[in-house]
Amino acid sequence: MTSHVWPSGGRHSWPSGEASAAQSHARGHLVYAAGGVLAVHTERGTSIVPANRVAWTPAGFTHYHRAHGDTDMRIVFLAPSLARLVPDRPAVFLASGLAREVLLALTGPSRNDDAPHYSRPARSRLLRVLVDELHESDEQPLHLPEPRDDRLQAIARLLHETPADNSTLAELGKATGAGARTLSRLFRNELGMTFYEWRTQLRVYHALVLLADGHDTTRTASACGWANPSSFIAAFTGIIGTTPGRYRTSRRDAAHT
Repeated sequence: MTSHVWPSGGRHSWPSGEASAAQSHARGHLVYAAGGVLAVHTERGTSIVPANRVAWTPAGFTHYHRAHGDTDMRIVFLAPSLARLVPDRPAVFLASGLAREVLLALTGPSRNDDAPHYSRPARSRLLRVLVDELHESDEQPLHLPEPRDDRLQAIARLLHETPADNSTLAELGKATGAGARTLSRLFRNELGMTFYEWRTQLRVYHALVLLADGHDTTRTASACGWANPSSFIAAFTGIIGTTPGRYRTSRRDAAHT
């Protein structure tokens, strides 16, 4: 990992699979993947940060990051006066074009070791623009909540290992000693989503990882459990907001800027 860090933020260039140590900060921070895909892990679960998302972690939250694909991670710390304008919990926002450009301006070219040279007033204006953009943006969580129930944990482990597994909830329940009705209630009450919604989120997460590593749409669809590429494209686009093909192209373009 190559890092260039200064008090207001920094850049980390990580090879695929690299992870940071668990840590927390006195100030909240925003992270953006200018290349690759980031996973942000907290006690509340895992948030996925592809190219069109920005993740927020408040001060004091223990977390760690993992890179999928060679990842150019940008980080910007927020003063408490600005942090009050965003949620007091981890969140993921849709990144507007302006928000992305401000994040890149605040963290500088990836080939430059130095911090960007802005006066304090200029930097304050850019940070306020960034926070205003996020404040106006919809939250777009690519979030996999962390199950607490042992039965849900067993299902989560199984499907993380084999996301293409198309077993029904009833079939998965046989391995955990719980019926489909009980598991369905647990998914809704504990994770706030249906089993189908949760599994779709998990599969899109794995798809982002595979696409970041250079796999094509057809191979990714099969590896993540979709019966055909068209159904994968529809599900991916519905959650990410762009097709897998366009997403791969945008990642390649970003890697060469």
